[in-house]
Amino acid sequence: MISRCDLIKGAAVALFTLSIQGAWAQETKMNLFKIITIKDEIVIGLSAEELHGLGGNDASAVAHALAQKGDLTVWQYNVHRGPNGELQQAPTAKIGLLANASLRVEPYTTPYKIVPHP
Repeated sequence: MISRCDLIKGAAVALFTLSIQGAWAQETKMNLFKIITIKDEIVIGLSAEELHGLGGNDASAVAHALAQKGDLTVWQYNVHRGPNGELQQAPTAKIGLLANASLRVEPYTTPYKIVPHP
């Protein structure tokens, strides 16, 4: 039989583990955006630090930075199978965006796990 002390210790370890995983997930949270151009649509991913560097945390900050700077270098994201076979949204290439080819920037949601870029 498990003692009350062992039960409390186990609960404390579980809470600690979950809080570390939650903090790690928050640090590596990627924000996805759909860039719509005349020719096509692509999905890009930006970290919270990258968004902060652009001066905001939403699609309008990305659009404004693109218009103001004229170009941005970002990671393009696509759906791929992970090591265990599950589908995930992962970075595929570092690309350059040009302001004159982009028409719209929208937030993008996905049902898949998002892999942070390097």
